[in-house]
Amino acid sequence: MVTATHEASHRLFQEHPEAFAPVFEALGLPPPSKPDFHELSPDATEIRPLERRVDTVLMFEPDMGENFVLAVESQTKKDPDKAKSWSYYVSYLRAKYDMPVLLVVVCRDRSTAAWAMGPFECAVGPWTTQVTHPFVLGPQTVPEITDETVVARQPALAALSAIVHSQSRRAAAILETVARGLVAFEPVTTGYWFEVVEVGLVDTPTRENWRTTMQDVVTHFPGHRTLFEEKYLDGKAEGRAEDILRVLKVRGLAVSDTVRERVTACTDLDTLSVWFDRSLTATTAEGVFQEEPQSDTDTPTGTSADTFKQP
Repeated sequence: MVTATHEASHRLFQEHPEAFAPVFEALGLPPPSKPDFHELSPDATEIRPLERRVDTVLMFEPDMGENFVLAVESQTKKDPDKAKSWSYYVSYLRAKYDMPVLLVVVCRDRSTAAWAMGPFECAVGPWTTQVTHPFVLGPQTVPEITDETVVARQPALAALSAIVHSQSRRAAAILETVARGLVAFEPVTTGYWFEVVEVGLVDTPTRENWRTTMQDVVTHFPGHRTLFEEKYLDGKAEGRAEDILRVLKVRGLAVSDTVRERVTACTDLDTLSVWFDRSLTATTAEGVFQEEPQSDTDTPTGTSADTFKQP
């Protein structure tokens, strides 16, 4: 079953293979560079009606050096059956592409990570026919990122660190560092990495801590027009303004230049949120700016409407 953690691994390693830095360092290889990778089909199904899919499969093809295939799996708990599948994946990909295969397993839990290191043997009596020895990216092998400058230089590694150390005693400090380091980017990039980490933390208590940390970072000095507010909050306001105009368009309401200019010029998120809510029910585009009329039945607390009747 594909989980959110699997999805985070898909996106992280497919789009940012530089997150393999701990693997390449351990192997004595130069730091990975995105141009050296291209994605392969994760389908490992044979003619038999048994579907098998690796989470992510990448080809590493540097200008100089050995080419090999990387098979990436995300594992949240011990699973002997999955260990058997890994042996199959390695054998299948080795035969299909006729080159070495490196199996990388991503784990958040320390005990699961220790188990996933294997080795997993296929043996008869004293004779071992096959051995599968995954490289595990987990709490034991991924560095704890506690320096914001590292986050700015290596956001993919920082995101991976936040995910795999989510159960560490230093998890809160890591999340704080990663969050503050990520706001150095443009709003769109910041939002992307925030979501990668949040998806990777699904089903963990740390996810709520991450959401709180993000909120604290965003609103630490509200209204002071800091560099972060100019980059990030204005970016959020622009996105909300686009949402309002899109809703009006989908609902078939004519949007004048005056309405469009007023919506796009607004940078106050609270105001834009109110306008967005009104855009869902307004009968005209101009209606997003109109306050709800007070009900005739609204009277001061404890006062009967009859009090205001003329004798």
